[in-house]
This record gives sequence, C-alpha cells and structure tokens, in this order.
Amino acid sequence: MNWRPGPIELALILVILVFIFGAKRMKDLAKGLGEGVREFKKATSESPDDKEDVNRSIIEMAQKQGIVTEGKDIKQILKEIEALKTEKT
Repeated sequence: MNWRPGPIELALILVILVFIFGAKRMKDLAKGLGEGVREFKKATSESPDDKEDVNRSIIEMAQKQGIVTEGKDIKQILKEIEALKTEKT
C-alpha cells in the first residue's frame, strides 16, 4: 500500500511546521534548502573548463603510464588505463 499525502494533509503538515519552528525560521530553512539545491546543481553540471582540465589530467596520467594518446578520445584512453590496471593486478 502506497500512501501519498493529499493537499489537505500537506497543508496540515505545513501548519504544524510553522507552529513548531515559526514563520521566520521556516523562511530561513527554505532559503537554506534552496541554496543547497543550487550548489548541488552547480557542482553536478561541470563547466567546459573543468572538463578540459579533467581530460588534460587523464591524458597526462596515461602518458606517464606509457599509453599512446594521440588520435584517441578520452573513452579509449580510459579503457586502456583500466586494461593496464587489470594487467598489473
């Protein structure tokens, strides 16, 4: 059985929360939650500069391991790194 709160139940829960925390505190909690969601979205959507830095680091690491990286995309390089890693273990 899946119970989902309807609009009346949600309104009742909201009223109880306002009584417990107060309207000002609820505003601060909502603001903090919004900032947290915004930061999470910002962190999960990498900018192109971040991706380029990560790709450059992967290429440098592969070259240090003796993997030829010219003419290969990142996925191919990562597969070779993983293969090299499994060979060593």
